[in-house]
Amino acid sequence: MSDLKSRFEQATKDIQSLPERPDNDTLLRLYALYKQGAEGDVSGPKPGFFDFVGTAKYEAWAKLKGTSSDEAMKKYIDLVKKLTT
Repeated sequence: MSDLKSRFEQATKDIQSLPERPDNDTLLRLYALYKQGAEGDVSGPKPGFFDFVGTAKYEAWAKLKGTSSDEAMKKYIDLVKKLTT
């Protein structure tokens, strides 16, 4: 396993032990960076109009289209570090 991949997996564990919940914008950013790093570009149909949370997540992830998985992982790790320090 690459160093980046192991740091990414550690960051996913670290984020679960935050003392307080981040604001919604930060949560969406974390979600989008995680999905881009783990799965690549957004796929599947956009959630329905009344699924507000699902739509927000989908749109946040879609904004990262074209970002490499490695770049998304690095940004995710950096954001988690900011939140945990």
